[in-house]
Amino acid sequence: MDNRKPQKLSRRQIMAGTAALGLSASVSSYASAKTLAVIQAPEQRKTVVLVHGAWHGGWCWRDVRAQLEAQGHRVFTPTLTGLADRAHLLSKDIGLDTHIKDITSLIDYYDLSDIILVGHSYGGMVITGVADARKAQIAEIVYLDAALPENGQTMITQGPERSPDIIEQSRKALAGLAPDGVAMGAFPPEFLGISTDHPGYNWVAEKLTPHPLKTWLDPITLENGGSAGLKRSYIHCTAPALPNSSFPFHAEQVQADDSWVYHDLATGHDAMVTAADDIVRILTAAT
Repeated sequence: MDNRKPQKLSRRQIMAGTAALGLSASVSSYASAKTLAVIQAPEQRKTVVLVHGAWHGGWCWRDVRAQLEAQGHRVFTPTLTGLADRAHLLSKDIGLDTHIKDITSLIDYYDLSDIILVGHSYGGMVITGVADARKAQIAEIVYLDAALPENGQTMITQGPERSPDIIEQSRKALAGLAPDGVAMGAFPPEFLGISTDHPGYNWVAEKLTPHPLKTWLDPITLENGGSAGLKRSYIHCTAPALPNSSFPFHAEQVQADDSWVYHDLATGHDAMVTAADDIVRILTAAT
């Protein structure tokens, strides 16, 4: 048996090796400088938690995550209970609090702080509850074409004021999407703003899974003002805007409030698929 210790390469040997691989000393030095820049500037690295919307999973942030991680940021893309790779956990008991707990548990387990917390669509309900429970750990919260509830509201009551009859019609429509009383079937990608000729269309269509019905009917409980007091941004997707949604209403709300930063994107609702570059640009400029 060879018990010799592995030798450390000298700088001359390393440089000779890079030359043999066709790499110049200047390229090697540049790479080293880039590496050192990341090591020496941790304040430039962000911790980002990306929360998906209904019918989706952590998979939908693939392109956004890849770009953020390539820039050296720490990125988490959890899948909420009962969806995507966690669809085997689907049950009638999964509610809004379950999904809020999914994210607060992630924050606690990994001791996360100074978080940029992002929620898409229904994910706005989740991140609002998370902000209420873990406000001290969050540096900024970003609503991506998302629900913006007040205390006691549900996914179908948040937004512009509507009559009890209209809300009841919405509830019945949701129940129609969940004939088993457990989960709502997914809408097709074109409803989410992904055209049939988009390269991600089939990928999204194959990945969407039924969404737990109870999560849309549960009222949110906010004991600490939700996301109030945090640095907040709202991104509204306008081309096309999601039909029959509360998001244009929220866009108007935040534009009239100086405590918010507002962005609009000329893309469809699933902007993390259709406009990943723009999402990354906004997030890397945050905080």
